[in-house]
Amino acid sequence: MITPPRRAVIDLGSNTFHLLIADPDGEGGLQEVYRERIYVKLASEGIDTLGNKSFARGIAALQHFRRVLDKYGVDQPTAIGTAALRTASNGPDFVRLTKREADIDIELISGDEEARLITRGVLAAIPPVTERVLIMDIGGGSTEFIMAGPEGIDWQQSFPIGVSVLCNGFHHSDPITAGERYDLEDFLLRETAPLADALRCFPTHHLVGAAGTFDVLAEVLKDPAAPPHPGSHQLNINGFEELSETIISATLAERLAMDDIPNERADLIVSAMILLRVTFQLARIERVTVSDWALKEGALLNYQI
Repeated sequence: MITPPRRAVIDLGSNTFHLLIADPDGEGGLQEVYRERIYVKLASEGIDTLGNKSFARGIAALQHFRRVLDKYGVDQPTAIGTAALRTASNGPDFVRLTKREADIDIELISGDEEARLITRGVLAAIPPVTERVLIMDIGGGSTEFIMAGPEGIDWQQSFPIGVSVLCNGFHHSDPITAGERYDLEDFLLRETAPLADALRCFPTHHLVGAAGTFDVLAEVLKDPAAPPHPGSHQLNINGFEELSETIISATLAERLAMDDIPNERADLIVSAMILLRVTFQLARIERVTVSDWALKEGALLNYQI
């Protein structure tokens, strides 16, 4: 029996770079070998053009990943560039320099392809869906929404409302002012009008969140009474409103002092919480599941040999 080769995926997000190395388990699944994330914050100085510091942090992270890949015997990973790299004017320069400095070929994918890979990863991690769910992946440069059910995907769209974009555009005070919050909420309601339309056609009240901010929610709101599942977590959302308001009203120093918020997310989590509150209201969310898998796992499953 021929053993499938070890595979690796690098997810070059607008906020975080992820590396996942895994062996196919022979049954269509994955056996994780190595996982690492680096908060590069590629879009911290803007998404139209990558700032010099962000650019340098990204190249350094990929040079580190190259050393890890060599250690684990992976020659050429699948490296996926998302919102920041496909939007930035100097994204092509970043792709070229990555090849030269780290011998990694980056593939820039569309928002639709990003949503498809997220869906594949999420649906492989959660219990089999028996009703329609709204999948949400909050990134730094974009946020993906997908409506999926037992028969497949009903609707999907990538929106340019990642938390780096929202923070740079609206969160300028510490803490965020009532006026900034109102402007952000109004902007989000206008930007997500297609989501509101889709919810009227494909109603669902079950939100499935992937990674990032949802990891914070899982730490605080995990439902201890829910049946355990190896790839996902059920939340008790009764505490969501209080938690979100506490985070939104806090100063940066206060958020940095909160045990359940990683320091690297403290600056962007206010915008993320406001985005989540808008989503909860639009879909009238009654249930939340957090998936441990997202784009990188979906890409590994998709590209398995």
